[in-house]
This record gives sequence, C-alpha cells and structure tokens, in this order.
Amino acid sequence: MKKGYLYIAVAVVMFTTFEVVLKFIAGQINPVQLTLCRFAIGFVFLLPVALHNLRKRGKRLDRQSVVYFALLGLIGIAICMPVLQMAVSYTNSSVAAVMFSCNPVFVTFLAFFLLKEPIRPRHIAALVLEVIGTVVIISPWDTRLNMTGVFLALLSTLLFSLYGVMGKRKVAEFGGAVVTCFSFLFGNLIVLMFILFTHIPALAQLFRNVGLDSFANIPILAGYTLANLPYVLYVSVGVAGVGFCAYFLAMEYQPASVVSLVYFFKPSLSPLLAWVVHGEEISQSMFIGVVLIVVGSLFSIIPGIVEAKRGKI
Repeated sequence: MKKGYLYIAVAVVMFTTFEVVLKFIAGQINPVQLTLCRFAIGFVFLLPVALHNLRKRGKRLDRQSVVYFALLGLIGIAICMPVLQMAVSYTNSSVAAVMFSCNPVFVTFLAFFLLKEPIRPRHIAALVLEVIGTVVIISPWDTRLNMTGVFLALLSTLLFSLYGVMGKRKVAEFGGAVVTCFSFLFGNLIVLMFILFTHIPALAQLFRNVGLDSFANIPILAGYTLANLPYVLYVSVGVAGVGFCAYFLAMEYQPASVVSLVYFFKPSLSPLLAWVVHGEEISQSMFIGVVLIVVGSLFSIIPGIVEAKRGKI
C-alpha cells in the first residue's frame, strides 16, 4: 500500500514538471516529433526492466497480448497525444493542460464499468471539488475561450483515461513496466507511420489549409541540439519513462480511480512551478481553483491511507 503512494508521488513529480520543462524548448522541436522521441527513449529506457519482469513472472507476450498493447498504444499515444497537440493549437496550453488533468472524472466511472471498481462517497466529494476547481481555473464564461480547443482537450482526456483503465487490466498479469513499455512501442510505431504520411504532399497541404502547419511534413531528427538535449532527455526518460511506469506500477497497489488523481495535482503544482521557474503570474481564479483541487484530492487520498492502516483495504 505504501509503495502505491510512493509511485503516485513519483508520477506527480514527473507529470507536474512536464509543461514547465517543456517551455524551455518550446518552438524548437515539432510537438509530434517530440512525442515520437519521448516515447522512443522511454521505450528503450523501460525495455530492460520490462524484459526482466517478464522473466520473473514467467510470462511471454502471446498474440492476444500484442494486439491489446497495440490497441493501448493507439489510444493512449498515437491518437491521444496528437489530439492534445491540436487542442493546444486552438486554445492556450494552460487551458489544455488543466482540461487534461480532469481525466480522474472519466477514470472513476470507466473503472466502475470496465473494472468493477467501487465508487465511494469520498470519490464523489473529491471529484465535485476538483471539477469546480478546474472550472474556476479555466473560466468558461470567458468569451475569448475557444470551444474547439476545449472539445479537443476533453477528447484527449477521455482517450487517456481509457488508456489508463484498459492498461490496468494487464497490470495484474504483466506488471506496470511491461504494460507501459510495450504500449510505448506500438504507439510509437503508429506515430512514426503518421509522421511519414504527413510528407505526402496532398495530406501536408490539407493540414496547412486548416491551420495545422505543425502537422505538415513533420521532421524526425531536425531541431535537436546540445543545448536542448538535457530537456529532451528529461521529458523522455523522466516523464515518459519513469513517470508513466510509476503511474502503472501504482495501479498494482491502488484502484485506478485513486491513481488517476495524480492528474489533479498538475493544475495545482504546475502554476507554482511556473511562477518559481518562469515568473508566470498566478491569478486569483487560478489560486482559488488550486485550493479547491488540493482539498478535493485530499478528500480522496487521506481516507484511503487511514482505511489502509485499519486493514479495510
């Protein structure tokens, strides 16, 4: 049980620092290209651990498991990540990031239907507070808000929630490292195919016509320098490798609905980090939303720790 919360803490640190570190290399590398790099390096980093876990459990990847991991990669990486990048192209990255952090709302109910995990009163209370906090941060009453971007951000959130819940189905059998590693592999292969397709002139022109220039003629190696390499390695090995692995390892000890709450710490801690590192202003609505989200998260996590000590879970 303690290990579960330790893995959650690691995932929180990795996922929370992602956007803050990414800002150092913003505009230097194509977003889809960086997605390919992140999950390729993450896969290489996790492969020895995954192979060790397979040997330790006496498991082999059969055809059914390969198909399942390919489906995970398609949903959670190949589709979800480009949709999230499209959301950022239509609205502020901060809005997209906060919307993406709402995935516990979807995970709680998807886990109830797909994994038969119970929904407890504390989960409902936590979700209500966290949703209110997220709404306050986003401020949907602001007429400048682009609803296309909001819709795409919500779609990416739903896709990633489905990725997490479906991933847990295989965590018990193979372990978190194996699920993460091979979903990275197949998701990355699909992303690579997409990048190659963007070099087809007609498709590239289509993306330009709808204002998605970053999806046309996506490079594979251009843009990397010795100056931005440390940041690339951090978001690849640290966030994609360690962060995602910790996320699924936590699911070996905690329900998916509890583990997914790491994403409600993102809008709480990221603004503070952005203020410290980049000097970004924290507005009143951001502060109020952060307080509501933190309180909501504590509603869910603290009772879980208490119940675990009493032997109820």
